Amino acid sequence: MSRLSRSAEPRLLVAALSLLAVATAQAQQDFSEVQIDAQAVAGSVYMLTGAGGNIGVSAGEDGVIIVDDQYAPLASKIRNALAELAGDAAPIRFVINTHYHGDHTGGNETFQGDYGAAVIAHENVRKRLAEGGKAGNKARIAFDLEPAAQDALPVITFHDGMTLHLNGEDIRAMHLAHGHTDGDAIIYFAKANVVHMGDNFVTYGFPFVDLSAGGTVDGMIHTVEHVLSALPEDVKVIPGHGDLSTTADMRRFVAMLRDTQARVKAAHEEGVSLAQMKEQNLLAAWADAWGGGFVKVNDFIDTLYNDLTQQQTSARDPDAHGHH
Repeated sequence: MSRLSRSAEPRLLVAALSLLAVATAQAQQDFSEVQIDAQAVAGSVYMLTGAGGNIGVSAGEDGVIIVDDQYAPLASKIRNALAELAGDAAPIRFVINTHYHGDHTGGNETFQGDYGAAVIAHENVRKRLAEGGKAGNKARIAFDLEPAAQDALPVITFHDGMTLHLNGEDIRAMHLAHGHTDGDAIIYFAKANVVHMGDNFVTYGFPFVDLSAGGTVDGMIHTVEHVLSALPEDVKVIPGHGDLSTTADMRRFVAMLRDTQARVKAAHEEGVSLAQMKEQNLLAAWADAWGGGFVKVNDFIDTLYNDLTQQQTSARDPDAHGHH
């Protein structure tokens, strides 16, 4: 989806590079120049952008609730931006994590340990943050994550979902399994009619599916289609990364997922190898519209192929992959 402004492109590049080596990027990257921008979405809901995943905000008489918190070095800037929206005295009461990646959870330790917020997430987010481990598409996109500090771990976890009733708003966290990761939460602000999709929907191009952390392409498709069927047509969509979006943008995204998945599956069934798919430039038809982010065309062929063969292995041997 090439609706990014020129100014947004460097931010997304920073986010993408940092995703590949979170700790290294934090050590090397100069966050001093990052500006946190606030955009009113609807009702008490705002979207903050900076470096890393988009932050959803509900600001009102009960305080502040945020969805995701970007990188640790940005926490004070994010806090200042929240104070401008809600007032210096407004407490930051809750942080809801959409998943465990560091560009969405890096601020947890500061917001919870220093600012007094309670972090909420799906139970697998706490597990993955506590344990660390490998993430990636089982190809070029791969990185190692160190176990997170105790203050960074969610203190409230849920299995299927939960609702916060604050600021006159019903803030619903819904878990949909095995999409971007195995611990994704979609956050719906019912009164304002705004949904935060986490990284199950992004606008930088081909998505990153964290196959090493239980993510699947089918799960990502199901998540987006479920949201499209369950929520109003005019819902305002905060993507994990990129500009404020619409249901039409999500439909275009899920059509791309289905079409590219079908192309790779058909080629695989015809005996075409992974290397041959890349040589044949199998996804050339989608390259211009979707290949401009950090997930390049061949990376997405890797993702689709590795996901497909992993599913086939799991179907033959259910014990081969514990998360299926």
